[in-house]
Amino acid sequence: MPIDRVTLKLELFQRAASFKTRGAFANLLQRDVPAAGVVAASGGNHGAAVAFAAMRLGIRAKIFVPAISSPAKIDRIRSYGADLTVGGDRYAEALAASEVYAAESGALQVHAFDQVHTLLGQGTLALELADQAPHLDTLLVAVGGGGLIGGIAAWYAGAVRVVGVEPDGAPTLTDALKAGRPVDAPAGGIAADSLAPRRVGELMFPIARDYIERVVLVTDDAIRAAQHALWDGVRVVAEPGGAAAFAALHSGAYTPAPNERVGVVVSGGNTTAVRFD
Repeated sequence: MPIDRVTLKLELFQRAASFKTRGAFANLLQRDVPAAGVVAASGGNHGAAVAFAAMRLGIRAKIFVPAISSPAKIDRIRSYGADLTVGGDRYAEALAASEVYAAESGALQVHAFDQVHTLLGQGTLALELADQAPHLDTLLVAVGGGGLIGGIAAWYAGAVRVVGVEPDGAPTLTDALKAGRPVDAPAGGIAADSLAPRRVGELMFPIARDYIERVVLVTDDAIRAAQHALWDGVRVVAEPGGAAAFAALHSGAYTPAPNERVGVVVSGGNTTAVRFD
């Protein structure tokens, strides 16, 4: 499908450079934040979003990310003035550390995907897109923990075909749907800092079961090719996780029917992949 026949929802232009800013503000504005502030675990983007929201609202923020978090995301978190701890190999270890900190400090936990306010915040993307592109037939959305696709699918409630896209090295929703419940899945691939939390959220799973048409898998090579295609075609610099949904279309993992109107969420742009000479 030519790139000029696709609707791109460019969430990399959000403040903090990903859709995660939606869920961060939904949490900090709608929940009671204690004097100890907030704490979040993240592969990187959620941490940056919580740090940015906390900075704008004058709230203390403690962020935990694993060692796989990209330098771009680590630098962005620090630039917003949050107290950052980098440790462990994967998101699950950052989450465990954040839970210990919350118990000891009294800080409010802001979960990256498995929290009602997070889902509500991410769902505002669909509210906007329904107005911006009201005639879409299908929307492709990358899946990590499922907060974004869960919020989107809940909003559309079947009015638009929602298709999940996962790296084949981190098939969290694919494995959950096969098992009939969230289960541990592999957590690898080039998008591991945004799309490999080990398992999808408990809250989004019933939404996925009811309203997500299917999930397709893409390879790391397909994601890299999609990054290049987005840059060559529309001069958009997407991080690997941000390009994953487009990779499904670009690689043929998802093939639209004739005249099908397809939208793609480009979910984040925190990357140092492009150099300007």
